[in-house]
Amino acid sequence: MSGPTLTDIARAAEVSTATVSHALNGTGRLGESTRRRVREVAAALGYGSRRTPLTRTGTLGLAVTTYAGAPWNFLEIPYFSRLLTAAAATAHALGYALTVLPAARGGETLWHTLTVDGMLLLDSPEDDRVLRALRARGIPVVFDGRPADPHPDDVWVDNDHATTTRELLDHLAAAGARRIALHAGYGREYYTGAVTRAYEEWCRERGREPSVITFDPEDTPGHAFDRAFSARSCDAVHSLYDPGGRQVLAAAARHGLRIPDDLLLVCASEDPAYAETGPPVTTVSLRPETIAETAITTLVARLDPAVEAPAPGGLTVPARLCARASTRRGERVSAAVPPGSPAAPPGSPVGRSSG
Repeated sequence: MSGPTLTDIARAAEVSTATVSHALNGTGRLGESTRRRVREVAAALGYGSRRTPLTRTGTLGLAVTTYAGAPWNFLEIPYFSRLLTAAAATAHALGYALTVLPAARGGETLWHTLTVDGMLLLDSPEDDRVLRALRARGIPVVFDGRPADPHPDDVWVDNDHATTTRELLDHLAAAGARRIALHAGYGREYYTGAVTRAYEEWCRERGREPSVITFDPEDTPGHAFDRAFSARSCDAVHSLYDPGGRQVLAAAARHGLRIPDDLLLVCASEDPAYAETGPPVTTVSLRPETIAETAITTLVARLDPAVEAPAPGGLTVPARLCARASTRRGERVSAAVPPGSPAAPPGSPVGRSSG
């Protein structure tokens, strides 16, 4: 392969080609940190010598890039912690180590100098700077969640969010809900957008006014629901994020709303504690363990020319609904489920494979 061009370096370092030229030639009025970063990126891309394929390391990388650069601990979220455990187990079983990168990049050069054979990116958003750097270096990538702007040869593993959303809304409607609010609008990743579009389309088909209540991870008391709950303008909530169910429960308690008599609730979450809340909350599992196993296996297959890798496009993992008391009107609801007691029948699949 020929060496990288100035344009390749500029794209990876996120600067202009003129800046690259000045940095490499020691000219121009550049800050020392910028000049050093451009040179490091150029070296990582093999500039100045004949470019050779990346050296195999026997290591895979994993990163959550939805809020890349923000210092948040994604391992506190059950979805990510469960996916990470399954990803590590699968990588090890296939003979690879797994490096988990922090959400905060910790330095602009990290993604340009990272030594891995391939990367699993979770919830890659629009204009993903990490993804751009990896592509510029030719590092194979598999995605958990459809990338915002997929390339023709990209492979991702995801749920069928449109079908899942429709089935959840039908589940709420069958339980008596007529004014369903969606608790969403926080992230820029495909998941949030796909669910929101499906919700709005479902409402439009039934002549119902959509109501999207913005999620805030710091809103523990659930103040985002104050207006809707005071006006009794919704009788059901579908929350897209793990803390959302607890926020709804807190807000409902403050406003004197009984669940499920006055308000139905379903939350997308992998947290088993929802089986013991008062009342137990209906959840939809996106099945992170299955997604992780599928994604890591696919990534390893893409690294081995002797193995037939899946065709580019999406691999669909059906989500799973666990119906509990929060969506069952007419049943006697206890304040909590004693630990070890069955909270609900086995989960049923929602979201069918789209092929």
